[in-house]
Amino acid sequence: MTGRASSDYDLNSDVALPEGRVLTPASVLIAVRAETGRVVLTKRSARLKHHPGQIAFAGGRQDPEDADAVAAALREAQEEIGLDPSQVDVLGTLPPHETVTRYRVTPVLALIEGGFDPVPEVGEVSEVFEVPLDHVTDPAHFLIQSRHWQGRARYYYTVPYGPYYIWGATARILRSLADRMT
Repeated sequence: MTGRASSDYDLNSDVALPEGRVLTPASVLIAVRAETGRVVLTKRSARLKHHPGQIAFAGGRQDPEDADAVAAALREAQEEIGLDPSQVDVLGTLPPHETVTRYRVTPVLALIEGGFDPVPEVGEVSEVFEVPLDHVTDPAHFLIQSRHWQGRARYYYTVPYGPYYIWGATARILRSLADRMT
């Protein structure tokens, strides 16, 4: 898919990213159920050291044995939510997203074909839930909010849905998808 890369800093023009920074490759699966048009998301375990309790896509760091970003996203989705790669029809990738935690995340857009009963990996995922694709691809549903971070206000996208506060990298990646679909 075409478009420009995004980052957690998009709404913070006063931040100068250091030249030569090293980013760790990672990928996430934007998994959409073909029959319902709903996006599968997770709530991260409160026991995790990084981003506990936050809403996220299944995904993670690309391992050396992963052939590419797509393979990493599929492996992570199988590990985290029990999604069998044979049920996934990969549509493509979005441009990469740089996080404040120094990851270069490749979003992989895919359809889930057939029945799928999520099985959360209890060490990483406390809940698997779904949101309508049309909710997270409508720019009108996105808000810009801020928090105090490293001595200054840091602005970021949110796209709340029911009891779920979707923000940060997950919301920014969804906003990139929304921009492409409008």
